[in-house]
Amino acid sequence: MTIATEPTTWMMSQGGPAGRVRASHVPRVESVGRRLPPARLTTAELMASTRHRTKIDLERLTGVRERRIVAGRDDSMSLAVAAAADCLSRSRHGPEEIEAVVSCSISKYDGGLVQRIEPPMSLAVASAIGAGDAVAFDVANACAGMLTGVLLVTDRIRRGEIRCGMVVSGEYISRLGANAAAHVRSIASRELASLTLGDAGAAVILDRAPEGGRGVEFVGFTTISRHSRLCLGFPDRHAPGARMFTRARALQRAAIADVPVLLREALDAAGLEIGDIDHVIPHQTSVRAIRKGIRGANEALGGASRNPVVVTVDRYGNTASTTHFVALAEELRAGRVRPGDRVALIGLASGLEIGIVLFTVDEGLVRNNGDDD
Repeated sequence: MTIATEPTTWMMSQGGPAGRVRASHVPRVESVGRRLPPARLTTAELMASTRHRTKIDLERLTGVRERRIVAGRDDSMSLAVAAAADCLSRSRHGPEEIEAVVSCSISKYDGGLVQRIEPPMSLAVASAIGAGDAVAFDVANACAGMLTGVLLVTDRIRRGEIRCGMVVSGEYISRLGANAAAHVRSIASRELASLTLGDAGAAVILDRAPEGGRGVEFVGFTTISRHSRLCLGFPDRHAPGARMFTRARALQRAAIADVPVLLREALDAAGLEIGDIDHVIPHQTSVRAIRKGIRGANEALGGASRNPVVVTVDRYGNTASTTHFVALAEELRAGRVRPGDRVALIGLASGLEIGIVLFTVDEGLVRNNGDDD
Protein backbone atom coordinates (compact mmCIF):
# COMPACT_ATOMS: atom_id res chain seq x y z
CA MET A 1 0.00 0.00 0.00
CA THR A 2 1.35 3.42 -0.93
CA ILE A 3 0.48 6.73 0.66
CA ALA A 4 1.05 9.39 -1.95
CA THR A 5 0.06 12.94 -2.87
CA GLU A 6 -0.47 11.93 -6.49
CA PRO A 7 -1.91 8.70 -7.97
CA THR A 8 0.63 5.91 -7.49
CA THR A 9 -0.47 2.32 -7.08
CA TRP A 10 0.90 -0.54 -5.08
CA MET A 11 -0.27 -3.48 -7.15
CA MET A 12 -0.79 -7.19 -6.66
CA SER A 13 -1.61 -9.49 -9.57
CA GLN A 14 -1.50 -13.29 -9.97
CA GLY A 15 2.22 -13.17 -9.32
CA GLY A 16 2.07 -10.89 -6.27
CA PRO A 17 3.47 -7.34 -6.33
CA ALA A 18 4.44 -6.21 -9.83
CA GLY A 19 7.72 -7.66 -11.01
CA ARG A 20 7.88 -10.67 -8.68
CA VAL A 21 7.82 -14.32 -9.67
CA ARG A 22 4.37 -15.85 -10.15
CA ALA A 23 2.95 -17.24 -6.93
CA SER A 24 2.24 -20.98 -6.72
CA HIS A 25 -1.32 -20.62 -5.42
CA VAL A 26 -4.31 -18.81 -6.88
CA PRO A 27 -6.93 -17.44 -4.44
CA ARG A 28 -10.59 -17.44 -5.43
CA VAL A 29 -13.87 -16.02 -4.13
CA GLU A 30 -15.53 -19.14 -2.73
CA SER A 31 -18.74 -17.87 -1.08
CA VAL A 32 -20.49 -14.64 -0.14
CA GLY A 33 -22.91 -13.92 2.69
CA ARG A 34 -24.85 -10.91 3.83
CA ARG A 35 -27.27 -9.75 6.49
CA LEU A 36 -29.80 -7.01 5.73
CA PRO A 37 -31.85 -5.80 8.69
CA PRO A 38 -35.56 -6.29 7.98
CA ALA A 39 -36.57 -2.75 8.97
CA ARG A 40 -36.82 -0.27 6.10
CA LEU A 41 -36.63 3.52 6.26
CA THR A 42 -37.69 5.38 3.13
CA THR A 43 -36.03 8.60 2.10
CA ALA A 44 -39.38 10.36 2.37
CA GLU A 45 -39.71 9.20 6.00
CA LEU A 46 -36.16 10.26 6.84
CA MET A 47 -36.57 13.71 5.31
CA ALA A 48 -39.86 14.15 7.16
CA SER A 49 -37.89 13.67 10.41
CA THR A 50 -35.45 16.55 9.81
CA ARG A 51 -35.57 19.33 12.37
CA HIS A 52 -35.33 22.07 9.75
CA ARG A 53 -38.01 21.84 7.08
CA THR A 54 -35.81 21.78 4.02
CA LYS A 55 -37.05 21.50 0.45
CA ILE A 56 -34.34 19.01 -0.49
CA ASP A 57 -35.54 16.25 -2.81
CA LEU A 58 -32.98 13.74 -1.59
CA GLU A 59 -34.45 10.82 -3.52
CA ARG A 60 -34.16 12.67 -6.83
CA LEU A 61 -30.71 13.96 -5.93
CA THR A 62 -29.19 10.61 -4.88
CA GLY A 63 -31.51 7.93 -6.26
CA VAL A 64 -31.83 6.39 -2.77
CA ARG A 65 -35.46 5.32 -2.25
CA GLU A 66 -34.95 3.46 1.02
CA ARG A 67 -32.34 1.87 3.24
CA ARG A 68 -32.29 -0.96 5.78
CA ILE A 69 -31.81 0.13 9.40
CA VAL A 70 -31.02 -1.63 12.65
CA ALA A 71 -33.98 -2.17 14.94
CA GLY A 72 -34.24 -4.02 18.22
CA ARG A 73 -31.03 -5.65 19.43
CA ASP A 74 -29.03 -5.63 16.19
CA ASP A 75 -25.72 -3.79 15.99
CA SER A 76 -22.39 -3.99 14.11
CA MET A 77 -21.45 -7.23 15.84
CA SER A 78 -24.71 -9.07 15.24
CA LEU A 79 -24.78 -8.01 11.58
CA ALA A 80 -21.22 -9.29 11.10
CA VAL A 81 -21.91 -12.61 12.83
CA ALA A 82 -25.13 -13.17 10.85
CA ALA A 83 -23.37 -12.40 7.55
CA ALA A 84 -20.51 -14.74 8.46
CA ALA A 85 -22.96 -17.52 9.30
CA ASP A 86 -24.78 -16.97 5.99
CA CYS A 87 -21.45 -17.11 4.15
CA LEU A 88 -20.54 -20.41 5.83
CA SER A 89 -23.96 -21.88 5.00
CA ARG A 90 -23.13 -21.34 1.31
CA SER A 91 -19.56 -22.64 1.54
CA ARG A 92 -18.04 -26.09 1.12
CA HIS A 93 -15.84 -25.25 4.12
CA GLY A 94 -16.72 -25.81 7.74
CA PRO A 95 -15.84 -23.23 10.39
CA GLU A 96 -12.90 -25.34 11.58
CA GLU A 97 -11.29 -24.90 8.14
CA ILE A 98 -11.26 -21.09 8.35
CA GLU A 99 -7.64 -20.19 9.12
CA ALA A 100 -7.98 -16.40 9.23
CA VAL A 101 -10.83 -14.04 10.11
CA VAL A 102 -10.40 -10.36 9.21
CA SER A 103 -13.01 -7.93 10.54
CA CYS A 104 -13.20 -4.65 8.60
CA SER A 105 -16.06 -2.67 10.17
CA ILE A 106 -15.86 1.09 10.50
CA SER A 107 -18.57 0.98 13.16
CA LYS A 108 -17.75 -1.43 15.98
CA TYR A 109 -20.94 -1.29 18.02
CA ASP A 110 -21.52 -4.24 20.31
CA GLY A 111 -24.43 -4.01 22.70
CA GLY A 112 -26.19 -1.00 21.25
CA LEU A 113 -24.04 2.08 20.70
CA VAL A 114 -21.06 0.84 22.72
CA GLN A 115 -17.88 0.84 20.63
CA ARG A 116 -15.91 -2.40 20.93
CA ILE A 117 -12.14 -1.83 20.89
CA GLU A 118 -10.55 -4.73 22.79
CA PRO A 119 -10.78 -7.66 22.39
CA PRO A 120 -11.25 -6.95 18.65
CA MET A 121 -14.45 -7.81 16.81
CA SER A 122 -12.65 -10.39 14.69
CA LEU A 123 -12.06 -12.60 17.76
CA ALA A 124 -15.71 -12.40 18.74
CA VAL A 125 -16.93 -13.17 15.21
CA ALA A 126 -14.50 -16.10 14.89
CA SER A 127 -15.69 -17.51 18.21
CA ALA A 128 -19.36 -17.04 17.34
CA ILE A 129 -19.09 -19.01 14.08
CA GLY A 130 -16.94 -21.79 15.53
CA ALA A 131 -13.63 -20.70 13.98
CA GLY A 132 -11.89 -20.26 17.32
CA ASP A 133 -8.53 -21.54 16.04
CA ALA A 134 -8.33 -18.98 13.23
CA VAL A 135 -5.85 -16.11 13.30
CA ALA A 136 -8.12 -13.10 13.85
CA PHE A 137 -7.47 -9.37 13.53
CA ASP A 138 -9.27 -6.14 12.66
CA VAL A 139 -8.53 -3.76 9.79
CA ALA A 140 -9.81 -0.18 9.55
CA ASN A 141 -9.69 1.46 6.12
CA ALA A 142 -12.96 3.38 5.89
CA CYS A 143 -15.32 2.17 3.15
CA ALA A 144 -12.47 0.21 1.51
CA GLY A 145 -12.19 -2.01 4.59
CA MET A 146 -13.49 -5.28 3.15
CA LEU A 147 -11.48 -4.93 -0.05
CA THR A 148 -8.41 -4.31 2.11
CA GLY A 149 -9.23 -7.52 3.96
CA VAL A 150 -9.42 -9.31 0.60
CA LEU A 151 -5.95 -7.97 -0.21
CA LEU A 152 -4.54 -9.39 3.02
CA VAL A 153 -6.21 -12.80 2.82
CA THR A 154 -5.42 -13.34 -0.87
CA ASP A 155 -1.79 -12.48 -0.20
CA ARG A 156 -1.57 -15.13 2.52
CA ILE A 157 -3.23 -17.69 0.24
CA ARG A 158 -0.82 -16.89 -2.61
CA ARG A 159 2.14 -17.35 -0.30
CA GLY A 160 0.86 -20.72 0.88
CA GLU A 161 0.49 -19.53 4.48
CA ILE A 162 -3.22 -20.42 4.59
CA ARG A 163 -5.71 -22.26 2.41
CA CYS A 164 -8.90 -20.50 3.47
CA GLY A 165 -9.86 -17.22 5.14
CA MET A 166 -12.88 -15.02 5.80
CA VAL A 167 -13.30 -11.26 5.47
CA VAL A 168 -16.31 -9.86 7.33
CA SER A 169 -17.92 -6.56 8.30
CA GLY A 170 -21.00 -5.33 10.09
CA GLU A 171 -21.95 -1.67 9.63
CA TYR A 172 -24.46 -0.01 11.96
CA ILE A 173 -24.16 3.52 10.55
CA SER A 174 -27.76 4.67 10.20
CA ARG A 175 -27.29 6.60 13.45
CA LEU A 176 -25.17 9.06 11.43
CA GLY A 177 -28.24 9.77 9.33
CA ALA A 178 -30.45 10.19 12.39
CA ASN A 179 -27.97 12.67 13.86
CA ALA A 180 -27.59 14.53 10.55
CA ALA A 181 -31.36 14.95 10.34
CA ALA A 182 -31.15 17.32 13.30
CA HIS A 183 -28.68 19.62 11.51
CA VAL A 184 -29.15 19.56 7.73
CA ARG A 185 -30.58 22.86 6.50
CA SER A 186 -29.78 22.94 2.77
CA ILE A 187 -28.27 21.02 -0.13
CA ALA A 188 -24.91 22.61 0.79
CA SER A 189 -24.79 20.86 4.18
CA ARG A 190 -21.71 18.72 4.71
CA GLU A 191 -23.87 16.21 6.56
CA LEU A 192 -26.12 15.60 3.56
CA ALA A 193 -24.25 12.42 2.57
CA SER A 194 -25.05 10.92 5.99
CA LEU A 195 -28.70 10.80 4.94
CA THR A 196 -27.86 8.16 2.29
CA LEU A 197 -26.45 5.60 4.74
CA GLY A 198 -27.89 2.19 5.56
CA ASP A 199 -27.00 -0.77 7.78
CA ALA A 200 -25.79 -4.17 6.58
CA GLY A 201 -23.44 -7.06 7.26
CA ALA A 202 -21.34 -8.87 4.64
CA ALA A 203 -18.80 -11.68 4.54
CA VAL A 204 -16.69 -13.42 1.91
CA ILE A 205 -14.68 -16.64 2.09
CA LEU A 206 -11.56 -16.86 -0.06
CA ASP A 207 -9.72 -20.11 -0.58
CA ARG A 208 -7.13 -21.78 -2.79
CA ALA A 209 -8.41 -22.48 -6.31
CA PRO A 210 -7.96 -26.00 -7.74
CA GLU A 211 -4.87 -26.63 -9.86
CA GLY A 212 -5.23 -24.70 -13.11
CA GLY A 213 -8.25 -22.78 -11.82
CA ARG A 214 -8.80 -19.04 -12.11
CA GLY A 215 -9.69 -16.69 -9.32
CA VAL A 216 -8.45 -13.33 -8.08
CA GLU A 217 -6.38 -11.81 -10.86
CA PHE A 218 -5.52 -8.44 -9.35
CA VAL A 219 -5.79 -6.51 -6.09
CA GLY A 220 -4.41 -2.99 -5.86
CA PHE A 221 -4.78 0.11 -3.71
CA THR A 222 -3.78 3.76 -3.84
CA THR A 223 -4.11 6.44 -1.17
CA ILE A 224 -4.23 10.02 -2.46
CA SER A 225 -3.67 11.74 0.85
CA ARG A 226 -4.22 15.32 -0.28
CA HIS A 227 -7.95 14.50 -0.23
CA SER A 228 -7.83 13.17 3.33
CA ARG A 229 -9.95 15.93 4.87
CA LEU A 230 -12.86 15.71 2.44
CA CYS A 231 -14.74 13.34 4.76
CA LEU A 232 -14.31 13.40 8.54
CA GLY A 233 -16.19 11.81 11.42
CA PHE A 234 -16.47 12.89 15.06
CA PRO A 235 -18.39 11.78 18.14
CA ASP A 236 -21.66 13.67 18.55
CA ARG A 237 -21.47 15.82 21.68
CA HIS A 238 -25.21 15.97 22.21
CA ALA A 239 -26.61 12.65 20.96
CA PRO A 240 -25.59 8.96 20.84
CA GLY A 241 -23.28 7.95 18.02
CA ALA A 242 -21.31 10.20 15.70
CA ARG A 243 -21.54 12.85 12.99
CA MET A 244 -19.90 12.79 9.56
CA PHE A 245 -18.92 15.83 7.48
CA THR A 246 -18.36 15.28 3.77
CA ARG A 247 -17.46 17.51 0.85
CA ALA A 248 -19.27 15.18 -1.50
CA ARG A 249 -18.78 17.09 -4.75
CA ALA A 250 -15.05 17.44 -4.18
CA LEU A 251 -14.78 13.72 -3.43
CA GLN A 252 -16.71 12.91 -6.59
CA ARG A 253 -14.45 15.14 -8.71
CA ALA A 254 -11.34 13.46 -7.28
CA ALA A 255 -12.74 9.99 -7.93
CA ILE A 256 -13.76 10.80 -11.51
CA ALA A 257 -10.27 12.15 -12.18
CA ASP A 258 -8.29 9.31 -10.60
CA VAL A 259 -10.30 6.08 -11.01
CA PRO A 260 -9.81 5.76 -14.80
CA VAL A 261 -6.02 6.01 -14.44
CA LEU A 262 -5.91 3.38 -11.72
CA LEU A 263 -8.40 1.09 -13.44
CA ARG A 264 -6.24 1.22 -16.56
CA GLU A 265 -3.21 0.18 -14.49
CA ALA A 266 -5.17 -2.69 -12.95
CA LEU A 267 -6.42 -3.95 -16.30
CA ASP A 268 -2.94 -3.72 -17.82
CA ALA A 269 -1.47 -5.66 -14.89
CA ALA A 270 -4.04 -8.42 -15.42
CA GLY A 271 -3.66 -8.36 -19.22
CA LEU A 272 -7.28 -7.28 -19.73
CA GLU A 273 -9.36 -4.60 -21.41
CA ILE A 274 -12.48 -3.03 -19.95
CA GLY A 275 -14.52 -5.00 -22.52
CA ASP A 276 -13.29 -8.22 -20.89
CA ILE A 277 -15.10 -7.32 -17.65
CA ASP A 278 -18.63 -8.65 -17.28
CA HIS A 279 -19.71 -6.91 -14.07
CA VAL A 280 -18.48 -3.67 -12.50
CA ILE A 281 -19.45 -3.17 -8.84
CA PRO A 282 -18.39 0.25 -7.55
CA HIS A 283 -18.76 1.65 -4.07
CA GLN A 284 -22.43 2.58 -3.66
CA THR A 285 -22.61 6.33 -2.97
CA SER A 286 -25.47 7.63 -5.10
CA VAL A 287 -27.03 6.56 -8.38
CA ARG A 288 -26.06 9.80 -10.10
CA ALA A 289 -22.44 9.70 -8.90
CA ILE A 290 -22.02 6.03 -9.89
CA ARG A 291 -23.34 6.53 -13.42
CA LYS A 292 -21.38 9.72 -13.97
CA GLY A 293 -18.20 8.09 -12.74
CA ILE A 294 -18.64 5.01 -14.93
CA ARG A 295 -19.33 7.15 -18.00
CA GLY A 296 -16.10 9.02 -17.37
CA ALA A 297 -14.13 5.80 -16.90
CA ASN A 298 -15.58 4.26 -20.05
CA GLU A 299 -14.71 7.33 -22.09
CA ALA A 300 -11.16 7.32 -20.75
CA LEU A 301 -10.72 3.59 -21.39
CA GLY A 302 -12.37 3.62 -24.80
CA GLY A 303 -14.90 0.91 -24.05
CA ALA A 304 -17.31 -0.49 -21.49
CA SER A 305 -17.99 -3.61 -19.47
CA ARG A 306 -20.31 -6.21 -20.96
CA ASN A 307 -23.17 -5.43 -18.57
CA PRO A 308 -24.50 -2.21 -17.03
CA VAL A 309 -22.82 -1.07 -13.83
CA VAL A 310 -24.29 -2.72 -10.72
CA VAL A 311 -26.41 -0.36 -8.59
CA THR A 312 -27.95 -1.31 -5.24
CA VAL A 313 -27.75 2.02 -3.41
CA ASP A 314 -31.32 2.83 -4.46
CA ARG A 315 -32.64 0.02 -2.23
CA TYR A 316 -30.04 -0.34 0.51
CA GLY A 317 -28.30 3.03 0.71
CA ASN A 318 -24.56 3.40 1.18
CA THR A 319 -23.59 0.58 3.55
CA ALA A 320 -19.93 1.61 3.83
CA SER A 321 -17.37 -1.23 3.85
CA THR A 322 -20.02 -3.88 3.09
CA THR A 323 -21.35 -2.36 -0.17
CA HIS A 324 -19.40 -4.46 -2.68
CA PHE A 325 -20.32 -7.81 -1.19
CA VAL A 326 -23.92 -6.82 -0.48
CA ALA A 327 -24.12 -6.01 -4.20
CA LEU A 328 -22.24 -9.14 -5.30
CA ALA A 329 -24.59 -11.29 -3.23
CA GLU A 330 -27.51 -9.52 -4.91
CA GLU A 331 -26.17 -10.31 -8.39
CA LEU A 332 -25.49 -13.95 -7.48
CA ARG A 333 -28.92 -14.45 -5.91
CA ALA A 334 -30.59 -12.92 -8.98
CA GLY A 335 -28.72 -15.26 -11.35
CA ARG A 336 -27.02 -12.43 -13.21
CA VAL A 337 -23.49 -13.77 -12.57
CA ARG A 338 -22.34 -16.90 -14.40
CA PRO A 339 -19.29 -19.17 -14.17
CA GLY A 340 -16.37 -17.66 -16.06
CA ASP A 341 -17.61 -14.08 -15.68
CA ARG A 342 -15.04 -11.48 -14.69
CA VAL A 343 -15.97 -9.04 -11.92
CA ALA A 344 -14.36 -5.70 -11.06
CA LEU A 345 -14.89 -4.36 -7.54
CA ILE A 346 -13.99 -0.66 -7.38
CA GLY A 347 -13.56 0.74 -3.89
CA LEU A 348 -13.70 4.43 -2.99
CA ALA A 349 -13.10 5.49 0.59
CA SER A 350 -12.30 8.58 2.59
CA GLY A 351 -8.60 9.25 2.44
CA LEU A 352 -8.90 9.25 -0.64
CA GLU A 353 -8.48 5.48 -0.90
CA ILE A 354 -9.09 3.78 -4.25
CA GLY A 355 -9.00 -0.01 -4.44
CA ILE A 356 -9.59 -2.41 -7.31
CA VAL A 357 -10.18 -6.17 -7.20
CA LEU A 358 -10.48 -8.20 -10.42
CA PHE A 359 -11.55 -11.84 -10.21
CA THR A 360 -13.09 -14.62 -12.29
CA VAL A 361 -16.20 -16.37 -11.00
CA ASP A 362 -16.08 -20.15 -10.72
CA GLU A 363 -18.95 -22.62 -10.91
CA GLY A 364 -19.02 -23.34 -7.18
CA LEU A 365 -19.58 -19.70 -6.29
CA VAL A 366 -22.59 -19.51 -8.59
CA ARG A 367 -24.01 -22.89 -7.58
CA ASN A 368 -23.84 -22.31 -3.82
CA ASN A 369 -24.78 -18.64 -3.78
CA GLY A 370 -27.55 -18.52 -6.33
CA ASP A 371 -30.64 -18.74 -4.13
CA ASP A 372 -32.47 -15.95 -2.34
CA ASP A 373 -31.65 -14.75 1.18
